[in-house]
Amino acid sequence: MTATAPTHAPTPDRPRRRQSTRLAIVLTPLIALFASPAAALALNINDEFKPQNDFKLDKWVDLGIFSINKAVLYIVIATALTCITMIYVAKRMTDRPNKVQTAVEAAFTLMRDNITRGNMDDKMAAKWFPFIGALFLFIWFSNMIGYLPLPTNTEHKVDIFGAHIPTFALYAATANISVPLVLTLIVWVSYHVEGVRAKGPVGYLKSWVPAGVEGPATGPIFLIEVISHFVRLVSLSVRLFANILAGHLLILFMGGGLVVLLNLSIFGSVILGAVTGVMAVAFFIFEVALVATLQAFIFATLTAIYLGGAVAAEH
Repeated sequence: MTATAPTHAPTPDRPRRRQSTRLAIVLTPLIALFASPAAALALNINDEFKPQNDFKLDKWVDLGIFSINKAVLYIVIATALTCITMIYVAKRMTDRPNKVQTAVEAAFTLMRDNITRGNMDDKMAAKWFPFIGALFLFIWFSNMIGYLPLPTNTEHKVDIFGAHIPTFALYAATANISVPLVLTLIVWVSYHVEGVRAKGPVGYLKSWVPAGVEGPATGPIFLIEVISHFVRLVSLSVRLFANILAGHLLILFMGGGLVVLLNLSIFGSVILGAVTGVMAVAFFIFEVALVATLQAFIFATLTAIYLGGAVAAEH
């Protein structure tokens, strides 16, 4: 009889160990860099580097009660792209679609069927689809052009043949709380108006209390609903604002801001820049491929839900 060597089946812990090993390999240079005495001596925080200034709105043209700044520029660009897209789609549709039209039709189906019709009846959908579609496209374009470097940094300028040209920077209008807040106020007022028109002022307020709730419980439930409607002003606007702002800050710090801020030695800056540079590319791809579209989708979907819920028989 011949003895056979026992075989060991792979354990579930092995993939985890491999991931931990890879993570340790990546983090080891950073840990060694900051833990070494040389790094501690070379570490000198650069107080002159202020990344928050990238989101500061300097006045380009002062018109008194309001001014033109880079946020206005980005809003105008996003609005123009939204209008051009909708006009182009309306005029260039053919019976034999090409690749561009196929992509446009997929986006159109998403906005009409999934976002709008999925959250309200057909009559409301026909009425509000143009608004919801335009809202989705405006937010999407605002988010996407925010990842394109444009010469908008007036704090640091480059002298080219005597002309002081602003340096390139990343900025998004939706990374300024005022833009998402204005969009939220439009949505908030619109769905309340629709609710009052459909049910009357008293009937609309009564619909805030779920069916079946009677007696003393009516007062607290109604108060909670009132608070929830005002909380929507915060949640809808801050969600969009915070996600876009956080993404831009991550890209800014990983793309070189952390190296400038820590002001390490040349050796430390090279190692830190190599690691954070890879992370910056990963964050950039993640923001462009997912976050920009996802935030536009969430905002438009919640808008459709609020409008549909305001006129529903039971709210």
